[in-house]
Amino acid sequence: MRISRVDTIRHAQHQNLVFVQLHTDDGLVGLGETFFGPRTVEAFIHETLVPALFRLDVDPAGAGPDFSGYVGYSSSGAETRANAAVDIALWDLRAQALGEPLHRLLGSGTRTALPVYNTCAGPTYLQVGHSVAPANWGADGAGRYEDLSGFLERPAELAAELLDQGIGAMKIWPFDTAAEASQGQYISGPDLAAAIAPVEAIRASVGNRMDIMVELHGLWNLPMAERIAAALAPYDLRWIEDPVRPQDFAAVGRIAAASSTPIATGETLGGAATHRRLLDSAAISVAIAELAWVGGLTEGRVVAEQAAARDVEVAFHDCTGPVGLTAATHLALASPNATVQEFVRAFYHGWYADLVTALPPIVDGCIEPPPGAGLGIALQPDLATRPGVSMRTSRAS
Repeated sequence: MRISRVDTIRHAQHQNLVFVQLHTDDGLVGLGETFFGPRTVEAFIHETLVPALFRLDVDPAGAGPDFSGYVGYSSSGAETRANAAVDIALWDLRAQALGEPLHRLLGSGTRTALPVYNTCAGPTYLQVGHSVAPANWGADGAGRYEDLSGFLERPAELAAELLDQGIGAMKIWPFDTAAEASQGQYISGPDLAAAIAPVEAIRASVGNRMDIMVELHGLWNLPMAERIAAALAPYDLRWIEDPVRPQDFAAVGRIAAASSTPIATGETLGGAATHRRLLDSAAISVAIAELAWVGGLTEGRVVAEQAAARDVEVAFHDCTGPVGLTAATHLALASPNATVQEFVRAFYHGWYADLVTALPPIVDGCIEPPPGAGLGIALQPDLATRPGVSMRTSRAS
């Protein structure tokens, strides 16, 4: 099976997202995706990866190629993000060629569904720009699924609404405004109390029926992260995520050792080797991996295996795009140490469905793979011709 054409598709409304389509000489189309720096990623794919792809003989039953270059392979930089999109598309092709759903190629697990947790963003969260700062939250309080304003302004009501939908876990980030004000160097007593208030309101309203994850986005220095973790200890959280930058292995190790709350981290790390260093350096409870940044399904599967060997849970990130969520769902189902899958219901019920033909079904708070071979999804047929959408194509000579 040979690749005859490579497309990259970008959408002006979703300025961080780029899709990759790999067309084969027998009519299959593999779909991949990555997030952040799409123009740079697009250039790298067409200028560097395309020649290698056109020389590749895709073996449905064989191992995927290693696109690691001389530089860029141990970070989440443009090379890794480009490799990730292509890697996901190649896995999609292989599974389609074998007529199998992707999760069956990725592992021997027999699960067909996994509980979800809702990351409480709104429909336009991080639609433009690279910053996770409050100015880029896009929260305006409008719309049914403006969950970011929801957890800040009506957390108890939001938790009850999610439980009514069968969703028993939610992730919020009420400390970020205080972090921005001090550049993560200090949080006052009043600011600490204000940030804890949504957590307190959820517990007072629905008790322990709702699992709560608190995201700190790696914005704090170690003393303040330890102070926040100590203040959150009474609220029985599912985990605290990225209390400090995950690449600071020593700091992660210190807070993991000191905290009675499980620590989850790793989302922004590139490469399974970097994750292994984190796992060996810090006794974290949950290894987080984003397939678009870690290097794709190949690297993500290794991260899951490394975590399992150390009795650590793995969780795959979703706050990027519909292909990423779908690929993560397949890999999570194939990974016995994955117990929950992240999703953003504002994206899922909003713009995700506008871009692809199907999404992983969510039934009674559990996510399933889409039916069909491979990922089970494709881009909407008219996407490339819509206003604001650009496509760059390379063809084999």
